[in-house]
Amino acid sequence: MKTKRPVAGRILRVLLAILLTVALLLAAGLVFLTVTEYKPADREEMVLCGAEETASVSEGDPLKVLSWNIGYGALGDNADFFMDGGEMVTTATEERLQKNLKGITDLIRKVDPDVALLQEVDSDSSRSHHVDETDVMSAVFSDDTEVESLYHASPFVPYPLPPLKEVHMNLMTLSRFGIETATRIQLPVPFSWPMRTANLKRCLLVSRVPLKDSDKELVFVDLHMEAYDSGEGKEAQTKMLLDVLRSEAKKGNYVIAAGDFNQRFSNVDDSMYPYQEGMWKVGMVDAKVFEPEFSLLMDPSVPTCRSLDKPYKGADKEAFQYYMIDGFIVSGNVKVRSLKTLDEGFRYSDHNPVVLEATLA
Repeated sequence: MKTKRPVAGRILRVLLAILLTVALLLAAGLVFLTVTEYKPADREEMVLCGAEETASVSEGDPLKVLSWNIGYGALGDNADFFMDGGEMVTTATEERLQKNLKGITDLIRKVDPDVALLQEVDSDSSRSHHVDETDVMSAVFSDDTEVESLYHASPFVPYPLPPLKEVHMNLMTLSRFGIETATRIQLPVPFSWPMRTANLKRCLLVSRVPLKDSDKELVFVDLHMEAYDSGEGKEAQTKMLLDVLRSEAKKGNYVIAAGDFNQRFSNVDDSMYPYQEGMWKVGMVDAKVFEPEFSLLMDPSVPTCRSLDKPYKGADKEAFQYYMIDGFIVSGNVKVRSLKTLDEGFRYSDHNPVVLEATLA
């Protein structure tokens, strides 16, 4: 017994040393994430880039607007994702990423919108092989004015295992009409420290286009609302969105907000996509709160998003959870001619693009 005590003591000291080392590493990691946390101002004026010669728009003119969450070019039909019950963290090789980006840009060219409101456009992320996707979009649509706004910026996202690592993700608006100014408006962040440090800082990207021979403006709001909170964040962000939209409508401006709401609209029947037990469950935007000043629009004939619990290609399509979460909110002076979700079979993104055709009344 006497000879075993020193061995037991040494084992205990080694275990304590290991625990202390792990604790110190965790503490150092928290300090690093706290110091490097992205902390945008409540409002920031954005830098405009792109063409100097742009088209003008007037009251009475028709326009076409595309909205698309492009899944940072890495969530095509080959992908699942760990936060949706899948296994993948890095979901695309660089070759597959380039294939997805080409499919996305080719589709946007084919639609030929006047304005494209894009979400999940990476600029320097490990998961997208540090390809600057904002440059890819700018190069393809060089005749447009473009503006982008960060809403996830972290030098290191420590989860899961292996971790996501570096992430820089943007909202991006491309417009053949000349954008005069663009503002990033910070939305409420529902997470507290330390979860907040490497998390998304969601925002509204508000772009203003002056109308020819008018003192009114055409205002576009690009957005990607909260997904994984318990509900309070969605409610607070939706309220702020409504406040912004109302302030613009009171000025007589033409207002078009679009993107990934991560919620369904209460006035849209999505019963053809029933909830499957155990899957991510969407919240709901109460359309009555926005009416009659605004119309809330989704096209239920095609789902706008699919679950990422397994790859889509070659799988039983009935086994997926489908969602109606991408759409448009427009002010009363925007007369809608058509709204269509394009069925792209989730080849290049886990979201389908949505196209609005309207007239400025």
